[in-house]
Amino acid sequence: MTKIRLRKPRNPSLRFQSFLTSDDLTKKRPERSLVKGLKRKAGRNVYGRITVRHRGGGAAKLYRMIDFRRSERNVEGKIIAVEYDPNRNVRIGLVSYKNGAKHYILLPEGVKVGSVILSGEQVEARTGNALPLKNIPVGFFVHNIELTPGSGGKIARSAGTAAQFVAKKDKYATLKMPSGEMRMVPLDCWATVGTLGNAAYKNISWGKAGRTRHRGFRPSVRGMAMNPVDHPHGGGEGRSKSGSHPRTPWGKGCKGTRTRKRKNPLILKRRKK
Repeated sequence: MTKIRLRKPRNPSLRFQSFLTSDDLTKKRPERSLVKGLKRKAGRNVYGRITVRHRGGGAAKLYRMIDFRRSERNVEGKIIAVEYDPNRNVRIGLVSYKNGAKHYILLPEGVKVGSVILSGEQVEARTGNALPLKNIPVGFFVHNIELTPGSGGKIARSAGTAAQFVAKKDKYATLKMPSGEMRMVPLDCWATVGTLGNAAYKNISWGKAGRTRHRGFRPSVRGMAMNPVDHPHGGGEGRSKSGSHPRTPWGKGCKGTRTRKRKNPLILKRRKK
C-alpha cells in the first residue's frame, strides 16, 4: 500500500514536498512487448495548432499499453508484477494468462502479486474480475466502465476512484460517478469490480514549480495581466476587470456559463447543481 512521505528540508525546494512510497512496486522495468514510444504533442493537434493550453516539455516516457477491454475472456490470469506507470496516477498490474498472453491492467485496491483474476460473462463478481454490468449485483463499486459495448473502459480510471452501481432498469444501469453525477449506461457494457488503488496520490504536495514542469505542465498566465489583443480581460490602467463577465481568450463565457447546446438524456443528474 502506498503512503505519503515527507522529505527532510535540506533545501527550500524540499520543505513542502511530499512523495509516494514505492514499497508496493515489485518491478522497475516495464514488459518490453507492452510498451511503445510516446511522441510529445505539447497540447497540439495534427495541424500543429494548440488545442490544450499550458502543455509542453516534461520528462521522456514510454507508453504502457493497458488492456482496457480485458480481451482475454474466460482465461485465468495471475498478477505477476505491480508497476509504476508515468502516464497515469494509478498503479498497473502485469497479468500472465494461462494461454501465455501478458497484459497490463489498472490495479484495484486489494489486488496484489499472486492474485487470480478473470473476465467473462458468468465469472464471480469479486474485486479485479471484469464482466457485463447486467451480471454485477446492484450496490457494488466498479471501475474501468465502458460507455458503449465493446469500446473498452472509459470511466473511473484514475487513482482511488470507482462508480457505485445504483440501479438496473430496462436496458440501462444507473451509476453514481466519482464526481457525483448520476448516469445511465447500457447493461451490456463491461466493467471491473472494485475501487482503484493508490488513493493517496491526491494528497501529494508537489512543492515546487519544477516538479509540475517535469509532468509536462507549463505556466498559466492570468488574462488580466495580458494586453487587449491577447485576452478579453487584458488592458486598462492598472488592474481592471472592466465590469465584464469572465471569458476565455476566445471570448466564450466561463466560470459558470452554460455552454452545452444539447442535453444528454442518459445523464440523470449533473455533478453541478
